[in-house]
Amino acid sequence: MGLLLVAPSATGTAQARIEPNVVYGVFSGTALLLDVHHPAQPNGFGIVFVPGSGWNAPLGYSAPMLKESHQVEMYVPPLTQAGYTVFALNHRATPTFRYPAPLEDVQRAARFVRYNAAKYGVNSARIGGSGGSSGGHLVSLLGTLDGTGDPADPDPVNRESSKIECAVARAAPIDLLQMGSSTVSDALALFLGARAVETTPKTSTEYKTAWAASPINHVSVDDAPFLLVHGDADTAVPFQQSVLMEAALRRIGVPVKLIRIEGGTHGPTFPGAKTPPDYRAEMVKWFDAHLRKIFSGQ
Repeated sequence: MGLLLVAPSATGTAQARIEPNVVYGVFSGTALLLDVHHPAQPNGFGIVFVPGSGWNAPLGYSAPMLKESHQVEMYVPPLTQAGYTVFALNHRATPTFRYPAPLEDVQRAARFVRYNAAKYGVNSARIGGSGGSSGGHLVSLLGTLDGTGDPADPDPVNRESSKIECAVARAAPIDLLQMGSSTVSDALALFLGARAVETTPKTSTEYKTAWAASPINHVSVDDAPFLLVHGDADTAVPFQQSVLMEAALRRIGVPVKLIRIEGGTHGPTFPGAKTPPDYRAEMVKWFDAHLRKIFSGQ
């Protein structure tokens, strides 16, 4: 069946496994794929995982897929070991596609998980999301946008909500008009289709697009609890981005925690970090506290 056995359970019977290349949507004849990482001992909760890539995917028939990023190898095992079923996905990306295509795809993935919750043994009312960098940006949009499905859509998946109930975002771009970093300016312009900063005329299409694509502009009291993890020496996505998000969420009473990685630069391992905390364990703790335990009353 194409299933990869990756780890035995403590009992030696149930096994963790990866269910590869599940089609979660088809766009203009092109399949959108995700891998389902099944834990040995499921806890009944699902997490959408979006790898960071600068919103980009390489071209070519043999090009590596986002869902097979090394970030999956780093961040998914701690989640499955804790019992979470993780859905690691590809999405449309630059240079072929630009905003809002990647957002539409991660929304579709969340809707797919919710619609198929019984099949995958997860709670449809409690879906989490995790991602880093551009993936953290897209997860942050899942946690802040309303995400209401279209009840008249002929596809029942699209009738589901795409809003997640708990979010973990690593080094995420939050206000795309205040990035102020030349190291990602080209990638950001390619993603948005144009360059835009705070001084761009507010009536322009460029400004309006960047504003709409910025999670901070969609913050509301019904948002998901957010764990933000960010290196304070990040020159690609400034640490201030997470500071802004923490302040915005805290101001309206949404649970939020910002873990500052001293000396950490941009990347899934926070290169240069000085005595960093176990940020992967913190991710699991956040989901346990705000996705699993609050619901189950544990």
